[in-house]
Amino acid sequence: MENNIVVRKVSDPAALEKVFAIRRIVFVGEQNCPPELEWEHEDESTHFLATVNDEPAGACRWRKTENGYKLERFAVLKEFRGQGVGQELVRTVLADLPEDASYVYLNAQIDAIGLYQKFGFKKVGAQFEEAGIQHFKMER
Repeated sequence: MENNIVVRKVSDPAALEKVFAIRRIVFVGEQNCPPELEWEHEDESTHFLATVNDEPAGACRWRKTENGYKLERFAVLKEFRGQGVGQELVRTVLADLPEDASYVYLNAQIDAIGLYQKFGFKKVGAQFEEAGIQHFKMER
């Protein structure tokens, strides 16, 4: 059976709670990120929820910063990894950015660098630690 992956922009409270629940499981639960570092800039961000066969599977967001447009908080639940959910999240978020989004960047966990490279992102600068996890800044 083929999985039906759907990513949609969400702003209603019920859908946002699913986004936050996914992030809680992945970042706070699995990766031991401090909850206070995980919950910031929520009101100024544009959030996305990925579903697989109507089951919540992944989440991410973008926000405008003083530097440009930052993609953040990409999370896919363990049982849905390796099925293309991450790629669909990146594809959808990039398509949603405003036309004036000339500078797009993100902080990629080491394990996710290959995913972002598929979409034209390149590593810049030195490796660094954020919330106890090694990252590279990437730009497109």
